[in-house]
Amino acid sequence: MADNKLYEILGVSRSASDSEIKRNYHKLAKEFHPDKNPAAGDRFKEISYAYEVLSDPKKRQTYDKYGLKGLQEGGQGGGFPGEDLFGHIFGDIFGMGGSGRGRGRARGEDTIHPLKVTLEDMYVGKTTKLQLSKNVICGPCKGEGGKPGSVIPCKECHGQGIKVWYQQIGANMTRQCQTRCPACQGQGETINEKDKCPKCKGKKVLNETKILEVHVEKGMRENQKIFFRGEGDQMPDTQPGDVIIVLQQKPHDVFKRTGDDLLMVREITLTEALCGFEFVVKHLDGRDLLVRHLPGEVIKPGDLKGIQGEGMPQHKNPFEKGNLYIKFDVTFPDNHFANEEQLKKIESILPPRPAFVMPTGDDVEEVNMMEYTASEKSRSREEAYASDDEEHVHAGPGVQCAHQ
Repeated sequence: MADNKLYEILGVSRSASDSEIKRNYHKLAKEFHPDKNPAAGDRFKEISYAYEVLSDPKKRQTYDKYGLKGLQEGGQGGGFPGEDLFGHIFGDIFGMGGSGRGRGRARGEDTIHPLKVTLEDMYVGKTTKLQLSKNVICGPCKGEGGKPGSVIPCKECHGQGIKVWYQQIGANMTRQCQTRCPACQGQGETINEKDKCPKCKGKKVLNETKILEVHVEKGMRENQKIFFRGEGDQMPDTQPGDVIIVLQQKPHDVFKRTGDDLLMVREITLTEALCGFEFVVKHLDGRDLLVRHLPGEVIKPGDLKGIQGEGMPQHKNPFEKGNLYIKFDVTFPDNHFANEEQLKKIESILPPRPAFVMPTGDDVEEVNMMEYTASEKSRSREEAYASDDEEHVHAGPGVQCAHQ
C-alpha cells in the first residue's frame, strides 16, 4: 500500500507538481510557525520535514518507492548522511523511527519564565542572560540513584507508587481510596541507605545553575514566547520539557504600541494650534525626530497626525516598519487672558462670528450661565426627589435631562 503520509501533511496529491508542493508548504509554514502559533511546534516540524523530502527529487523518488521506512534506511542506495534524520524528527510525532529516540518516554513539564522588557528593547533588539536553576541527571550514578541493582520495587505498594484501600461508608457499601505511598514517596521503588549514590543521595538528579542567552528580536510583542527546546528539568526515563520565556512589556512614558504602530499624545497651546509649532520627539532608538507644523494649518483638539515608517519594526522583517501617530490635545488659555482691546484685535483676525438676530416679543427672557460641576447636578437631583410635588418629580423636565 502506497505511503502518502508526507503528501497528506502538505495537503497535495502524489502527482503534485514542484510548484504546488512549494505553494502549499509556504501557506502551511506561515500558519503553523512557532512564532505565530507556539502550540503547533510538532505540526511545524512535520510540515518542514515533509517539504524537505518532497522538494528533493532524489528523496521524493525514494519515498514514493519505499515509503517512510525506506526513506529512513536510504532506499537501496544507502542511508542519508548525518544522523538518523527520520528517527530524530519523526520518532515522537508518528511513534516510529529506527533509533526509537524518545519513543515511549514521558515528557516533563515545561518551565515558564516571564521576562520584563522595555519598548526600546523590542524596537532595537536585545540579548540578555537569564540564570536558570534546573534538575539534571546525576552523572556518577547515571540517574540510577545508587549502585547497579540496588534499586528495587517498593514492597509497600508493589512498585505502583500508590496505596489502595477500601473504606466502608454504609451497609454493604464501600469505596476505594488511594494515596501516594509513604514508603517510596510515590516513586514505586526504594534504595537501601547504604547503596544510595553519595552525590545525589538517591534522588537521581542534581540541581545546577545554567545561563541562557535570550535574544529579544526586533519587533517582538507583549506575551510573545521564546522557546528553549529540551532545557527543562531532567528526570530518568523522561524527555525534558522546554523552557519558555514569555515577554512582558513595561509601560512606556511616551509611546503606546498598537500592533506595529506607535501612538503618542502631544499637548499644544491654542497659539501653536493656530500659528504652527516645532518640537522634538526622542525616538526609541535614541534619534531626535523634528516635527514641524506650518502656520495657518489649524490643529483641532483630538486631531491625529501620522509619520510614515516611524513605528515599530515588523518581527522577522525589521526593515519594514509601522507608523507613528501623534494625537494632539489643545490647551486653551485661562479666563480673562486678554483685555478688551486685545480681544478686538484677535476677533479681527479670526473668522467672523455667525450673524445673530435678537428675537422680539413678550416670550423673550434673558438668562445667566453659571459654572457646571458634578456637585451642582447631584444637589439638583436630590432637591427634585425631596420635593412633595409628585407630578413634578416624575414628569418634570429635570428628570428628563437626567436620562438624556
